Amino acid sequence: MRAGPRALWPYLLIAPTVLGAAFLLAYPLVRNLVISFQHYGMAELIRGGAGFAGLENYREILGDTAFWEVVRRTLWWTALNVVLIMVLGTVIALMLQRLRKGLRILVMSGLVLAWASPVIATTTVFQWLFSSRLGVVNWLLVRLGFDSFRDYSWLAHGGSAFTILVLLVVWQSVPFVAVTLHAALTTVPAELVESARIDGAGGWRIFRSVTLPVLRPVFGLVLCLEVIWVFRCFAQIWAVTKGGPGGATTTLPVYAYQVAQSLHRYDLGAAAATLTVLILLAALILYFRQMFRQEAEL
Repeated sequence: MRAGPRALWPYLLIAPTVLGAAFLLAYPLVRNLVISFQHYGMAELIRGGAGFAGLENYREILGDTAFWEVVRRTLWWTALNVVLIMVLGTVIALMLQRLRKGLRILVMSGLVLAWASPVIATTTVFQWLFSSRLGVVNWLLVRLGFDSFRDYSWLAHGGSAFTILVLLVVWQSVPFVAVTLHAALTTVPAELVESARIDGAGGWRIFRSVTLPVLRPVFGLVLCLEVIWVFRCFAQIWAVTKGGPGGATTTLPVYAYQVAQSLHRYDLGAAAATLTVLILLAALILYFRQMFRQEAEL
């Protein structure tokens, strides 16, 4: 009789956290899904009484050519950022393995501070760095002889604004990847690396044949987290460019917000947000299927 309550005790301890997370995550998702099937504008927001719209909102969104342009831009944005983040994070993690203890602690402390900095604070720093008149980047480029960058407005051009946002997101994300992979590298058996060296394997061959197979689960998890984080990135883009100039930095989360707030079409915004989640889920499911297939073949 005493074993029953004792066995339930761990579940009772985590129940408040689970219920709180379910409420904070599940309720907004369900509410957003419900609104996407309704006629929900400013009038319905004020007085209520939203009517059922069926799939009308989804047909309107999917029939908009601007939506598909935003989808392509979002996929390109995600792929570019994730590749840069994973490559740089892996290189830094491998570099940390070769540093002396004191220097490694110093570098890791800097990485943690960069990662822990608030998003808006880091975004403000980048805005100052690339300011047209008082920015350090323009000042440095002019001092190096590139006079065309005197008073150059980075955020007035689509390509340069997109580049700044990529640098910002990569800067904020690389520390997490580097520290996580560095921790995972400590689990690689030293005898395997030494045996590969004795057999004449170089650094790249050791990484590909010894290190990467051991890190594959952690690497896959970090990759999925970065895809999710970059794909749904909103605060940095909205704070710096608000999706401009000319929509050059508008991704799906920004597009959904613009539709809901600028047009006061909360139903269309909810439909766009739901499609964003579905696209992200489809991409992750394809990746997991490929990863599981590769593991089955090993």
